Amino acid sequence: MDKESIKYVVVIQCDHTMKRCSGFACSESFFGKTAAFSGYKDGTKYLTMSCGGCNGACVAGRLEHFEMKLRSLTDIKKSEVAVHLATCVVTDNRHHDRCPFVDYIKEIIRKNGFENIVEGTYQSQASRKLRQEGVYKSYDSVAFE
Repeated sequence: MDKESIKYVVVIQCDHTMKRCSGFACSESFFGKTAAFSGYKDGTKYLTMSCGGCNGACVAGRLEHFEMKLRSLTDIKKSEVAVHLATCVVTDNRHHDRCPFVDYIKEIIRKNGFENIVEGTYQSQASRKLRQEGVYKSYDSVAFE
């Protein structure tokens, strides 16, 4: 995926984690173009949504609504959208381990025609240290930088 061609970033956050997390760090990382968001152009649009809870099946309806609005209100194509699965979904963290439905959610995203899927958003220094110490498991597919 060429990040410079992306015009819209959608972040899917864990519904359970969103009950405790505002998403502030992920948003700051996006607008600061750091971590997994480095390389996106200024002016790239940003949206967050919840997975809807286990098993993530709500992602289908939410992406369908997003696509409908994308088509009716913009000239942005699906190929110009990157869907990030938030760090709270794809990593072992203080809230819980990696979502057991990650592959299912990625399949839903692909079925809705979105091919630019990124695992990860932001990683705190504390979480980075705990991963290095082996307290949290590491997953190779997760992008932080």
